[in-house]
Amino acid sequence: MATKSKTTAKRKRAPVRRRTPKKAAPRTRGVLPAECRLDELPSAAKEVAERVEGEGGLVIGCYSEPLGRNPLLLAALPIDRVEPTPFQRDLSDAHHKKLSGVIDKTGLFLDPVIAITAPKEGFWTPNGRHRLEAMRRLGAKTIIALIVPKREIAWQILALNTEKAHNLRERSLEVIRIYKGLIEEDGKRPESDFAFYFEEASLVTLGLCYERKGNFSGGAYHSILRRLEEFSSDSLQKALAVHERYAEQLFELDETVTAIIAKLKERGLTSPYLRNFVVARVNPLRWIKDEPPPLPEVLKTMRERLSRFNVEKVNQQDLAKMGGGAAEPE
Repeated sequence: MATKSKTTAKRKRAPVRRRTPKKAAPRTRGVLPAECRLDELPSAAKEVAERVEGEGGLVIGCYSEPLGRNPLLLAALPIDRVEPTPFQRDLSDAHHKKLSGVIDKTGLFLDPVIAITAPKEGFWTPNGRHRLEAMRRLGAKTIIALIVPKREIAWQILALNTEKAHNLRERSLEVIRIYKGLIEEDGKRPESDFAFYFEEASLVTLGLCYERKGNFSGGAYHSILRRLEEFSSDSLQKALAVHERYAEQLFELDETVTAIIAKLKERGLTSPYLRNFVVARVNPLRWIKDEPPPLPEVLKTMRERLSRFNVEKVNQQDLAKMGGGAAEPE
């Protein structure tokens, strides 16, 4: 019988918590207004300014942002030289059309997009896709952009968008797109180096699932993956192969869950919580308080329990107890 290593036995995974920054004492960080003035551009920012001029744009001004004192450029860019980053969430047709209507009605474009230099030519906007499309819809020639010389800001789009209501599917798809973009740029770096960019290792696996099937019921499995998956010290390339294996196992599991749901419906049992109910019934983590088994072992246990799942023993009262949880539409 296999025994746990000393390292595994001692290590207990802490529950997942979102860190909330402590409130700082007033006026203890950053710089004063006068110190935001930038009389001379650092070399990296100079290169960006030259790129703007070379692309047919105009640098309107520059300053040091007030917290980290990083140099930023305010520029007018030809709108056809700006594209969204290839790894952010999908465009909302309704949102950008509504936004274009508001901008057209006011006759004012007041919210610059955030931009970085693209790898070869032009510019990418990691934050401003809908504003960009709204202006294109209105036939604009130019768009105002706040350009960040640090290109890595593009990978931090999830962290920057905390005020926006990203659902699980959108967050997961953004993460896997960022992940694959990083592999192209520097796939040999450890996955753990990018933990800040990805938020949770589980979102990488779920992103692969949503890429394969847009309406995948990731919410039913998210709590399990979030508890068991951790960022790896392996390279992004190697770590991605592990996530792909987990995603495949999750798909196989979900196919069995879907078949059981169909049998429950045949018996006349209806609920918006059917998938959550079935997954919860076979989830061994419900009774494990200490160090849980690894994810492949948990998924194997769930498959074995699904093979013995007796739909005849389920009644409507059992389903009613699931009310109030995060439902997956069936």
